[in-house]
Amino acid sequence: HVQLVESGGGSVQAGGSLRLSCDTSGYRFSGICMGWFRKALGKEREVVALIHSVGTVSYGNTVKGRFTIFRDNTRNALDLQMNSLKPEDTATYNCAARYGPCYWDPVSYTYLGQGTQVTVS
Repeated sequence: HVQLVESGGGSVQAGGSLRLSCDTSGYRFSGICMGWFRKALGKEREVVALIHSVGTVSYGNTVKGRFTIFRDNTRNALDLQMNSLKPEDTATYNCAARYGPCYWDPVSYTYLGQGTQVTVS
């Protein structure tokens, strides 16, 4: 049973940085796609970044060049380093996973963490 637990959210001023971490467990490494989504108030959930077990990485256009997704296998964690934060990055960020290819549609992800709030002012 896949379990995802996020941490690292908080409040930061525009231009600052935050690092989110997702503790992962109960999954089979081979053939899994993991990623970070976010949902801002009044907006639909959007995919922020994805990483597949084969090594491919992709980012949403709004965060490309500012955010970095990476796996820390020593901690069984999926991290999201967020730099040059903007007020429009304010949202609840969720860690997500699915077996199979990475899709750019949040509804196709079977497993979703409880979320962590990021506020940029």
